[in-house]
Amino acid sequence: MTRERKLTGWHVLAIFGGGFGIIIAVNLALAWNAVATFPGLEVKNGYIASQTFDDRRAAQEALGWTVDAQAGDGLVTLEITDAKGYPVRPEAFSAKIGRSTSVREDRTPEFDFDGARYVAEDDLGPGYWTVWVDATAHDGTRFEQRLDLHVEG
Repeated sequence: MTRERKLTGWHVLAIFGGGFGIIIAVNLALAWNAVATFPGLEVKNGYIASQTFDDRRAAQEALGWTVDAQAGDGLVTLEITDAKGYPVRPEAFSAKIGRSTSVREDRTPEFDFDGARYVAEDDLGPGYWTVWVDATAHDGTRFEQRLDLHVEG
C-alpha cells in the first residue's frame, strides 16, 4: 500500500523560493568576484586625460614606431621598430605584463636590449596576456601601447 503525495501550495512555494535563492546566490557570488578582481582605474580623471589625448596620440604616431611581442622558451621579447623597420632603443623603457582579467599575475620583468630587441627571462603560462609598453623617445615624446600576447599551451 503506497501513500499518494499531494503537491500543495507550500511545496510550490518552497520550489520557487529555492530556485530564486539559487539565482540570487549565483548573482551575488559573480558580483563579489567582479569587484574583488577589478584591477583599478587607468586614470584618475578621464575628462582631464581626454583633453590631451589627441595631441599625445599624434606625437606618438609621428614617431612611426611599432612594437611586436613574442613569448616562448622562458623568454619574452619586445621588438620596437621605426617606420623603416630599424630597431629602436628609446631613452627610457619599461613594460608590464599581466592578465587582462586580474592583477594577481601582473609583473614587471627586467628587459635588456640586445641590439635589436628587448629580452626578459619570464616563463609565461599558456593563455592570453597583456603587455603594457611605456617608453620615452630621445626627443621626450612618450610612447604608450597595450599589446595582446597569446602563449600556446
